[in-house]
Amino acid sequence: MNLLDKKNNIAILIAGIIALTVGIGVARFAFTSLLPHMLNDFLTLTSTGLMASINFVGYLSGAIFSIFLKNLNQKIFYFRIGMTLCILTTFVLAFSENETVWYFSRIIAGFGSAMALIVGSSIVMMKLNFKDKTKAMGIHFSGIGISILTTDIISKLVIHFNHTWRDAWMVLAFFGLIITLYSLYILSIDKEQKQTVSEHKFDKSIFSFFVIVLVLTYFTEGVGFVVQATFLPDIINSIKGLEGLGEYTWTLVGVAAIPSTIILMRLAHKYGSINIIILAMLLQVVGILIPTFTSNLYLNLFSGILYGGTFAGLVSLFMSLGGKIAPHNPVILMASFTAAYGIGQVFAPLYSVALVEYSGNYDLALYLTATIVFSGLMLLFFNKKS
Repeated sequence: MNLLDKKNNIAILIAGIIALTVGIGVARFAFTSLLPHMLNDFLTLTSTGLMASINFVGYLSGAIFSIFLKNLNQKIFYFRIGMTLCILTTFVLAFSENETVWYFSRIIAGFGSAMALIVGSSIVMMKLNFKDKTKAMGIHFSGIGISILTTDIISKLVIHFNHTWRDAWMVLAFFGLIITLYSLYILSIDKEQKQTVSEHKFDKSIFSFFVIVLVLTYFTEGVGFVVQATFLPDIINSIKGLEGLGEYTWTLVGVAAIPSTIILMRLAHKYGSINIIILAMLLQVVGILIPTFTSNLYLNLFSGILYGGTFAGLVSLFMSLGGKIAPHNPVILMASFTAAYGIGQVFAPLYSVALVEYSGNYDLALYLTATIVFSGLMLLFFNKKS
């Protein structure tokens, strides 16, 4: 097995997982992992919410931008730019304590994350040599869970050895820099192939009524994703008797997310993607609500497992579904879904901060989030194809 062969399916999947680890883990989820330490020392809850929102403004802009990438050459070019931005903006967090610089860094990191997830995943899907790529893409998207767990372990190790969150950002940046090189090499094409790369035009006919329903549903899932992705450790820490346990809940999110994409994709292959999407969103609603009605340690840890076990799998399900509906140019629907997801990600942290400041706890924010996600799954349920 030659893992330096750009056409080797295993090499392609490893490179895709690395891309997600850097683009989603280092450039995004590590922020959540380090949040309790930064809240104690540097950030406020309000600034955290604002940074989460502008990070997803960058992500949203990247998602929209990627819709118009016409061929594989362009996708590889901007994928490389995105991965580079993810590394550079992480170094910024290690060296700067200027909030304005951080805001600018987070929006650029969001754009880079979109290139890593959307464009990177479309390159993986196009390069894989399988007749049915559903199961393989489930393995690829397990990189979301791997990204959470890997960056969380690195962050915890750095803090454990009496270093600061700034040191953690430095280590994460160097880690990302090293592993990115393999991803950039494998997810590329040889020179002699470049002249044969075809362009794909934007096809409006793809956007049927049902696809629009999927887009709206994924918007609500973006809301469900971002509130816990931004605040989950602090949500758990804010519950009486669970102070200091938020970090462990986040670790469980990563552990649960790794197999979830593979499991949900296999279930989707057997029972249909739409049915599994509805089931996963329903479980996510339960997980969102758990911290609002109990301070039981095990139930709240279970809420983290439900979150990790659903959100990554839902990303995998929607992205793969987009690839199936538009097989010749999967980035179009992948980007359209992600744009809707990104809109949810932009405004959800803002209403969450406002409701927390109004009520003094996270309950109202979680009630609203659960309601929005539930409305999305009901919309899909009543409009699903038989």
